[in-house]
Amino acid sequence: MTEMLTAPRPVLSDAPASRSAARRLVTGGVVAGPLFLAAGLAQGFTRDGFDFTRNAISQLALGEAGWVQTAGFVLTGALLIAGATGLRRVLRGGPGGTWGPALVGVFGVSFWIAGAFPADAGAGFPAGAPEATVMSGHGAVHMFGGMVGYLALCAAFVVLARPLAARGLRRWAVASRIVPVVVLAGFMASAASVLAFTVGAGLGLLWLSAVTARLADAPADR
Repeated sequence: MTEMLTAPRPVLSDAPASRSAARRLVTGGVVAGPLFLAAGLAQGFTRDGFDFTRNAISQLALGEAGWVQTAGFVLTGALLIAGATGLRRVLRGGPGGTWGPALVGVFGVSFWIAGAFPADAGAGFPAGAPEATVMSGHGAVHMFGGMVGYLALCAAFVVLARPLAARGLRRWAVASRIVPVVVLAGFMASAASVLAFTVGAGLGLLWLSAVTARLADAPADR
């Protein structure tokens, strides 16, 4: 009896494709913060009545051109959630690989909440609005969503310090534990200075962008 011997067919690994997909998703998390801040600054400097020392960027969603900021909230939330998904793939099986991306995802959802429930008018914006701010139902939801979102972001920074340290990025890990303190300090000072709140929130967005990019580029177990 003659036996037919055939060479085994090579098995093509899907690892490169998976890494490529993860990198594309991570890119969303990297660009989300800078894009949101750039759009907010551009609007803040061009819209009548807006003053960064008196008004929060969230208030740009009010008035005739408010749809631009609302769209920014929706887009930023989608990019952050995409970034969280990619980060989960990058960190899979490693320290912080579950909770870090999950907390970033919560932060992303908070932007959708901000878009669906606009902030209240006040401090002269939109143009013609009274100085005093009267809290509404949608304004309360907006504030609560933002608070939960940024608390989740601060917790994410602490969790992501672990994979940073595991990659030999000690200074990044230390900074990732310090930045949340600065962000929360800005929030606590918001009653006295809206600008301090904006700076703290902006720092959180930019640090998330930097950490996401660094974790995506640095090999594990250095």
